[in-house]
Amino acid sequence: MVKRAVWQGLVSGAVGAAVMTVGEKLEQRVTGRPDSYVPARVLERLLGIRERPGPQPRAVNLAMHYGQGALAGVVRSLMANAGMRGPVASTLFAAVRLSNDQILENATGVGAPPQTWPRRELVVDLLHKSVYAFATGLVADALAARGGPGPGQRHAGLRPGRRSHVGPPTPSR
Repeated sequence: MVKRAVWQGLVSGAVGAAVMTVGEKLEQRVTGRPDSYVPARVLERLLGIRERPGPQPRAVNLAMHYGQGALAGVVRSLMANAGMRGPVASTLFAAVRLSNDQILENATGVGAPPQTWPRRELVVDLLHKSVYAFATGLVADALAARGGPGPGQRHAGLRPGRRSHVGPPTPSR
């Protein structure tokens, strides 16, 4: 399951990042919000690359943006392959994606805790990360469904809810 979840997650996360990017560009046209160079600054600090003042190289920004999106997608794919699918799973995953961002941004000193942000900026970030989470989830769920129900879904088919006396379900092939 893990091997399959890795490639499916990389694909799902990359698609989610692309959908999020389209949404960000549309939002920027409407609001006039400038490009963010936070992804590039985080990657530069993680790799020990010297930062330049002002706009950062587009390639570095995109590498972090899509790389982080693809890697985080593996978590959503693991969820889907385990049987955690649909909008509830994508909502849970949105928290994972937001946490991933905040850990990296705060640990590198590029960002500040979200509770200190202007509310409008926070809402925009939550919106875009939610778009990413749900787009990633749609792809991850579709790819995982090709392998049939996950262990959690098989368990729920025997007896819904958390029941320690149910299972283990027979593995699918």
